[in-house]
Amino acid sequence: MSALLILVIAVVALALGYVFYGSWLAKQWGVDPNRETPAHTSYDGKDFVPANPAVLMGHHFSSIAGAGPINGPIQAAVFGWVPVFLWCVLGGIFFGAMHDFGALFASIRHNGGSIGEIMKDSMGVKAQRLFIVFALAVLILVIASFTAVVAGTFASVDPAAATYAANGSTAMTSILFIVIAAIFGYFVYRKNAKVGPATIIGIIGIIAIVVIGQYAGLHFSRTFWVLFIAVYVTVASLLPVWILLQPRDYLSSFLLYGMMILAVVAILGGTFTGAATVEAPAFYGWKNPAGQPLFPFLFITVACGACSGFHSLISSGTSSKQINNEKDAQIIGYGSMVIESALGVISLIAIGVVWSQTNAGGGDRYLLSAPPTIFAGGIATMFASFAGEKSYGIIYNLFTLAVSVFALTSLDSATRLCRYLFAELLTPEGKTHEDLTGAAKFFSTPIVSTLIMVVIGCGMGFMGLSQIWSVFGSANQLLAGVAMLAVCTWLGKIGRNNKMFYFPMVFMLCATITALCFTIVTNFGKIGGGAADWGTWFQTIWSIALVVLAVVLAVMSFKTLSSQKKGKKA
Repeated sequence: MSALLILVIAVVALALGYVFYGSWLAKQWGVDPNRETPAHTSYDGKDFVPANPAVLMGHHFSSIAGAGPINGPIQAAVFGWVPVFLWCVLGGIFFGAMHDFGALFASIRHNGGSIGEIMKDSMGVKAQRLFIVFALAVLILVIASFTAVVAGTFASVDPAAATYAANGSTAMTSILFIVIAAIFGYFVYRKNAKVGPATIIGIIGIIAIVVIGQYAGLHFSRTFWVLFIAVYVTVASLLPVWILLQPRDYLSSFLLYGMMILAVVAILGGTFTGAATVEAPAFYGWKNPAGQPLFPFLFITVACGACSGFHSLISSGTSSKQINNEKDAQIIGYGSMVIESALGVISLIAIGVVWSQTNAGGGDRYLLSAPPTIFAGGIATMFASFAGEKSYGIIYNLFTLAVSVFALTSLDSATRLCRYLFAELLTPEGKTHEDLTGAAKFFSTPIVSTLIMVVIGCGMGFMGLSQIWSVFGSANQLLAGVAMLAVCTWLGKIGRNNKMFYFPMVFMLCATITALCFTIVTNFGKIGGGAADWGTWFQTIWSIALVVLAVVLAVMSFKTLSSQKKGKKA
């Protein structure tokens, strides 16, 4: 199948979804460009700061992208490229983008509050507390998953290893990227430099550090990088957003845009050389090679490429506090997700092109055994087919760098969100942090709450990624269903159309709870047979806790929706 044709169909469908469905949602919900946003009404110079729409788009897009739209579609490709493609496109338009847009808009109308605050508005304090516990459990998995991804991408201690040079180069470039972002933030927000010229200089800086990374690398063990990540995300999440979060995410978005443009160029060029042909099977069957059924595991594995609960936490945790005007909510909330779905399709094309060189396709080439390297290797293979073999290494290193930069971005944002949610959980209604005493005041202190989550999350990052990702995928999608419940009940309360949420939220809840139940039953078999290791126990305990929390919240939500419907009829 032609990779170019797959990409064109996806881009056209996603663009039409944004123009027509996204605009319709904005009208149904009552987006008002004349209404002041929390960035202005609650400005504090630290978390509530109005941002240039382009800068905020960069932050939001980079934060939600992470490694998800690359890892998910590539791992799900064993079901065949057609079902993955359909879920990325249709799921992105009618599930993921609506979910992100709704969470962002609802948070704006709740003074930048979390999904828990939105849930409290329609269902009460108990629902809010349960949601926060649920969200913190998911965020721990996010921190653990992306810590494992970044540390694995940076680690290089054996000069004989095939990834030694590439990993060292990626580590060097990523560290220099943080420095450039901090300099950009200082000049734009403290020296009032114009965004346009500063952006051009920043992009030139990105090109320069990529070149430097080709000739100089940082070579340390995986343990060192896990510890480094723990320190970095702690500091980064406590700094005011203008110092690092906004500028780093803004500049990293250009790296992502550039990466996607290069991918399109690779597909176009590869079309003429015959390299841009998807070799993966169109449809493997109703079960993948491991015996997992297409429902629910396809929808869980693709994760961020179509719908992600983590996005609702970004929308309601950082982006809603920085949005300058409500009219920007559609492009930032809905628009970012459809672009991410396009990235998911590009990832699918990448593994399809080098299918025979991957573990899934029966290949044994070491460099193409993990999703980030498959992604980079697939694009680099198409690029090298018309630009020469020397371009392979440059493109490969650039795309590996991009994956690590976005994973770091998600790590920073996730850790900051933990701080917000911890404070919200421990602060009674009508009180502020200054009103607290004793243990509640101590544990809700920013540095303490941040360190707790970093120690747990990064500590779990030492585990194997496969052990964490299988639970993260289900937990992440389950969070999406719960977030849809929150926005749906709030829209019902204020008398706005919320029917577009009914099918997506029920589908996501059913798919994810089914997947978690599969995991629980399978693991109970291992435990009973004496074949359980630490990963089995971890998955089982986490899965049971998530299912219980989700079922309780779902019951509360459906009771609220039923009451609203009865009240409307009366």
